[in-house]
Amino acid sequence: MTSDITLYRRAMVRAPGPNFAEGLTSVDLGIPVYARALKQHERYCAALEQCGVELICLEPDARYPDGTFVEDTAVITGKGSIITRPGAISRLGEVESISNALREFYPSLHSIQEPSTIDGGDVCQAGSHFFIGLSSRTNEAGAEQLTQLLASFGYTSAIIDIRDLRGVLHLKSGLAYLGGNRLVVAETLANRAEFQKYDLLVVNAGEEYGANCVLVNTHILVASGHPLLEESLQQLGYQTIALEMSEFQKMDGGISCLSLRF
Repeated sequence: MTSDITLYRRAMVRAPGPNFAEGLTSVDLGIPVYARALKQHERYCAALEQCGVELICLEPDARYPDGTFVEDTAVITGKGSIITRPGAISRLGEVESISNALREFYPSLHSIQEPSTIDGGDVCQAGSHFFIGLSSRTNEAGAEQLTQLLASFGYTSAIIDIRDLRGVLHLKSGLAYLGGNRLVVAETLANRAEFQKYDLLVVNAGEEYGANCVLVNTHILVASGHPLLEESLQQLGYQTIALEMSEFQKMDGGISCLSLRF
């Protein structure tokens, strides 16, 4: 295990609301079962606490069925926080409550301004460097505006166009940072020039969904049902917590999507 990792003290979460199934999705995996989604979210929260993180729990908001995916609403760094402008019109209103909650910890918040759009799921921090994905939710103006804000904090960035990749909604759908010089990448991203200086753990075909994993202090949270990836992580010395994510996967959501960690 590397010591070059961000230690998280808090995580902001929001349980799915009863109208969770009315949210946006690009996959055809069936309608999520609300009771099962609640149980999976409860287990997710328990795993965060197991990693030593204090939870900040926001109430569901019936106006925004995608609101449980709080990661898309902000980019939080050790030097400042940025409220995003989600790329889906139906999600724009989610940022207000997130902004109000974050101001307790970050009195001065930066914000992405229109016509820029950016989802937090397209932003992967790797130490002092950020990967920013161009996607159906994050446009060029948003990526450039975020690059400039991050530069003002002293960070560098690389913009990666994933708009031609089928089945990849956000950059972090196929990318995760594990500290030090190591990235987890889906096969479809493994040959990108921006990643070649890193030690890559390539997720095999059939386990791509598992690439959206998260290192939280002492453990890596990973979606269950990806035994090859989990075994590879353990062989590298990581402790893993496997979490059932079936109901969130039906709505294009992954492990990282369900919390803002800081």
